[in-house]
Amino acid sequence: MGTPEKALKDLGHLFMVGLPGLILDESTKRLIQDFHINNFIYFKRNVKDKQQLRRLSSDLNKACSDEGLPPPLISIDQEGGTVVRLPPPFTQFQDARIYAEAEKPEDELESFAITCVRELAEIGVNMNLAPVLDVSEKGCDKFMERRSLGDDPERASKLGRLIIEKMQSNRLAACAKHFPGLGSATVDPHLQLPFVNRSYEDLLSIDIPPFEAAINAGVAAIMTSHTIYKDIDPKYPATLSDKILTDLLRKRLHYDGLIITDDLEMGAIENEMLVEEAALKSFQAGADILLICHDHEKVIKSYNTLSKAYQEGSLLESRLEESLERLHAVQKEYSTDC
Repeated sequence: MGTPEKALKDLGHLFMVGLPGLILDESTKRLIQDFHINNFIYFKRNVKDKQQLRRLSSDLNKACSDEGLPPPLISIDQEGGTVVRLPPPFTQFQDARIYAEAEKPEDELESFAITCVRELAEIGVNMNLAPVLDVSEKGCDKFMERRSLGDDPERASKLGRLIIEKMQSNRLAACAKHFPGLGSATVDPHLQLPFVNRSYEDLLSIDIPPFEAAINAGVAAIMTSHTIYKDIDPKYPATLSDKILTDLLRKRLHYDGLIITDDLEMGAIENEMLVEEAALKSFQAGADILLICHDHEKVIKSYNTLSKAYQEGSLLESRLEESLERLHAVQKEYSTDC
């Protein structure tokens, strides 16, 4: 790793952050220059048109390069249907569920993946936070129903793997979400903390198989769920749980790619604790990338909390090294010159 000073600079690489608007603003420049943050996520607030987005991605790449940082991961949620960030003339996709239930779902989802590859490459985005691999029943008032690839674990596994392979073989990083499975939750974690009451055995047979398929496909990243799984860890949601992120995902499923948190500003987390407390707890539990989508002051507070923990010895240098190795491998594989 090198000197303690370098380690403190490297802590910024653990964050993925949102931007407030259409340009590389002064606040985001400060995060890059002062805190060495070099992973970003786009939302609708960042989108005017293709030319503007390409310029924004180019500016982010240059700003990181000017600071001697690795090329950034620039991500977006482009799932289709209820979760899309790009307006027309970008392709408008239907919900994943509709494609999964089509007469020829493989053809529909392959077309979706290849279109994402083409359109995201044109704007300098190198990571799509998709596919959703939550197994969700139909007609049972589950909020993930429309975003899901269905209620059959085997079918969801097959279709999810197809999406991942098509995107990643064309140098667009995929992110499987929301581990270990949000499909049976009725409460939206954007608002409050959900609970899943399935037994550990049912989770392993219903919810986990699509993620195993994603791991076998070499998925670049897996996103955590802000949900409590009572039969695994009744105290902490998956995002904050070493029993889920380390014992289950790392050790039992042998996953060694990037673990990305869902947005730490969601109600499921922020109603329970400060974002900076959650950021440290999540990293200690096994996450590599801490996603904070809106408030840059919360990003800075989270960085300072991790920095203090590192200096006091409660954030291990070996863990930091592991996360940086995973991150740099993905950045090297999927970075683009926009």
